Amino acid sequence: MADFLKYLTPGERDKAWGIYLNVAGSSRVQPNSVYPSPQHPSGYHFNWEQGRLLNEYQINYITEGKGIIETEAGKQQIKPGSILLIRPNFWHRYRPLKNTGWKEQFIGFSGSIADQFLGHNLFSSKLPLMQIGMHEEVLDTYLKIFDLVRDEKPGYQQIASGMIVKLLGYLLSIEMQKEFTGKRIAHIIEEVRFKMRAAVDGNIDLKELADHYNIGYSYFRKMFKSYTGVAPHQYYLELKIMRARELLLSTDKSVKEISFELGFQSIHYFSRIFKSKTGISPSELRK
Repeated sequence: MADFLKYLTPGERDKAWGIYLNVAGSSRVQPNSVYPSPQHPSGYHFNWEQGRLLNEYQINYITEGKGIIETEAGKQQIKPGSILLIRPNFWHRYRPLKNTGWKEQFIGFSGSIADQFLGHNLFSSKLPLMQIGMHEEVLDTYLKIFDLVRDEKPGYQQIASGMIVKLLGYLLSIEMQKEFTGKRIAHIIEEVRFKMRAAVDGNIDLKELADHYNIGYSYFRKMFKSYTGVAPHQYYLELKIMRARELLLSTDKSVKEISFELGFQSIHYFSRIFKSKTGISPSELRK
């Protein structure tokens, strides 16, 4: 891919959308080259001695070469598959190694919704470096953004904003999966989720299941919640409520019949849980 760089001028409508692009580009920095390029505007250019503060978020994906990034928290080594996630007003400096150069893809963006997404606890680390490895879907998202900004057709900022959210979603997903890659607990959790779905109209003793796999329940609960975002009991309860919605809308069974069919102890308990999860009672949903 040829080098590409474009600085954008978002309008008030784009800024009101909540996420908007300021810059997008891709470049191959040859070994022994000056970095960053003197062609960058003053707001982006920096020298190594002074470092830099930006007034936007930047996500830089290094797909070839090596380098170093330094912040007030210390130095980190950059390698192929590194993501540099720079926040507004965050002092930093980075550069490729002289003998390797590197290939970088980058976007700069701002907005209130961007603040909300980047406030997620998985993005909360002060260290700006994420090691995600080589992911085709991440690179493809950058390429789609570049295609949009080349033409700047009406509405391109709004489409690009969705691509930025998609990119952040990929980064979160990749980071969350690291804890489970190649581990037995991931296979156990998948089996338990299958068992829960298969027994949605009954009851499962989750502690007995943990014993079956020779793991402690507290460890199983912790890892299940980390894997799914929901504790196992709540996950099973959500499956039951989803099934109850289906039965209420597609059958003539009474609320009492449905509650007992799904293993609830009483119709009153079922109705209370259903309303707390959906915002309306079973009878109101059916009406």
